[in-house]
Amino acid sequence: MTDYTPVHVGSVTKYVVVESFEITPADLAIRGYEISDGAMIKETCFGLVVNGKEEDVNRIVTELRKMDPDHIFVKDRGFPPGDSRRCRANLGSARPGYHGMEYEMTVIPYVSHGLEELKKRDEATVPPPENPLDKKVIDISTLKKLIDAQES
Repeated sequence: MTDYTPVHVGSVTKYVVVESFEITPADLAIRGYEISDGAMIKETCFGLVVNGKEEDVNRIVTELRKMDPDHIFVKDRGFPPGDSRRCRANLGSARPGYHGMEYEMTVIPYVSHGLEELKKRDEATVPPPENPLDKKVIDISTLKKLIDAQES
């Protein structure tokens, strides 16, 4: 294994993922560049990769999420942009984790919809969730019917 010398010591990297009909990754990038103040911003097909000092990255992410909080999500990334251990240019194919991110992008619209729906609800009208520790017991005759249905 070749030695690795980190280039961005002491920095953090976060993905800022956008799933919106109103804001594109390019819109997010423009705003990110305006407020970056020395942090590295890289536009991607799903949003941005932001790298820099932790306080700078957190400030940028907080500001970007204000644009559309129900449709902009943030997740940590262990490697800075262009890191030779993860960069697809060095690996020759999709980088590790890309396909996971691709799948997550299919689920995010449901999360966005749920966040929007929560804002429409009145707290007094929403029933409390069921206690997952309350065990519902199935009677033996129902169990026997289920087993018989599976066998036929």
